[in-house]
Amino acid sequence: MENNTITVRLAGPDDLDYVSRDGYVLPEIIQRKINLSEVFLLTVNKVPAGYLRLEYLWSSIPYIALIWIDEDFRGYGYSHNILAYVENHLREQGNDKLYSSSQVDEPEPQAWHRPMGFVECGIINGINENGIGEVFFRKTPGKPQA
Repeated sequence: MENNTITVRLAGPDDLDYVSRDGYVLPEIIQRKINLSEVFLLTVNKVPAGYLRLEYLWSSIPYIALIWIDEDFRGYGYSHNILAYVENHLREQGNDKLYSSSQVDEPEPQAWHRPMGFVECGIINGINENGIGEVFFRKTPGKPQA
């Protein structure tokens, strides 16, 4: 997929169906998140290709709740584009840390975090279904990727 036009922007009201299709969160909540500038849309050649949703721990610490790249667009490095945009957005808001996590039994998401510049910073045991733990990662926005 060379010579593609890649854009990342804040999601708007017209993007609700696309950015809520994973089904993890009710559309009403996603709409509020869109209104709060916490949802980002990735497009490739003007076609929606992925999205990222932020949460804020303790109402102030940015945390990636979900990053989603459509299957047809995976493997081309587009997650770098959306993450770079979000990091810039966070820096402009005065944030100097970004957190994320994955279940301890999910090696693929963990393998994504580390080369993107995230470092492991803790584990909460037993937080997910069937007692599966969650490993947490921290990144300084703008820190060079390995």
